Amino acid sequence: MHVICSRSLLNEAIAIVQKAIATRSPNPILEGILIDVSQNTITLTGYDLETGIEYKLDGEVREEGSVVVQSKMFGDIVRKLPDEVVDISTGSDLSFTIRSGNSTFKIRSLEAGDYPKIPVVEESQKVIVPQSVLRSMIMQTIFASSNDESRPVMNGLNVSTEEKNLEIVAVDGFRLAVRREELENKNESLAFNVPAKAMAEVARIMSDSDAEMAIYPSHNHILFENDRIRLVSRLIQGDFMDYRKLVPPSCRSRILINTKEMLEAIERASLVINVELRRFPVTLSNSSEKEMMITAKTDLGHVEEMIPIELSGDNIDIDFNPKYFLDTLRALDCEKIVLEMSGPSSPCLIKPVEGDSFLYLLLPLRR
Repeated sequence: MHVICSRSLLNEAIAIVQKAIATRSPNPILEGILIDVSQNTITLTGYDLETGIEYKLDGEVREEGSVVVQSKMFGDIVRKLPDEVVDISTGSDLSFTIRSGNSTFKIRSLEAGDYPKIPVVEESQKVIVPQSVLRSMIMQTIFASSNDESRPVMNGLNVSTEEKNLEIVAVDGFRLAVRREELENKNESLAFNVPAKAMAEVARIMSDSDAEMAIYPSHNHILFENDRIRLVSRLIQGDFMDYRKLVPPSCRSRILINTKEMLEAIERASLVINVELRRFPVTLSNSSEKEMMITAKTDLGHVEEMIPIELSGDNIDIDFNPKYFLDTLRALDCEKIVLEMSGPSSPCLIKPVEGDSFLYLLLPLRR
């Protein structure tokens, strides 16, 4: 194998495929990057037996071949190379040589034939989404996925399509996040559960552009593909929670509030909270239709702040874990939101002022 390529492009490719490489694996080959040069294409692959990422890299191919190199060492070397041009070659004894400027590295490599194969995903079903849209939907829901391994279905994001509608849902037992978008093309009725780890990597490899991302779900795996990168992940089997049963059909209090003002007020209130405590509530209360008080009181201190609102219905007095509100408010990019509640023990719904592009449900703290 012999190729010449750009150091910056190679560094980008390594950084991306490293996200799917196992650390401290009993099988050393899983800690490596597969480099395959064939048909005038350079492909780097990382695969931890759950998520696999392939990155196609531009370069000058002088000799085809394939090899596996230790991921961390390879990445560290490429980041420190002195020149933009990188020359990579292998010898008959599996030696792996990296040349750049006046630097030459020779490191050990492994047989490419021992590297596990990424599952082949049938491309019979296909969903096309603009990368910027999919990235936004993931980032605005993934924080609500669960880390509880006893409930594996909740460790992922539920993705579903119906006609032109795409919906992504995450729930962890204390909060719910739903994002909806209308796509240009009609799709089949599909529903699948993707591990949150894989969805986080999908969000990282996408750009904030209208370039397309193709999604191919199958029975056990899913493929995300753009013009340069392929990511394959196993799917989580099982029925996802029917979140619609959790959403109250009506409310007694409806509050229109500025997103940034509420975010910054809760951030200030959190300054007096000891995060080591299990209970660290922020209280929302109001006695008028035009202002709401955000309060936090702990052994460290006490803070009160009034922010303007428009209230329809009953006054409120309710406690929340501030982290749940902060995660949600930081993910939103709209100027104003609507809060809906029905008392101190009912959940809080966060909705857009118009439409139904998102829905968040937060459970209150018991007093």
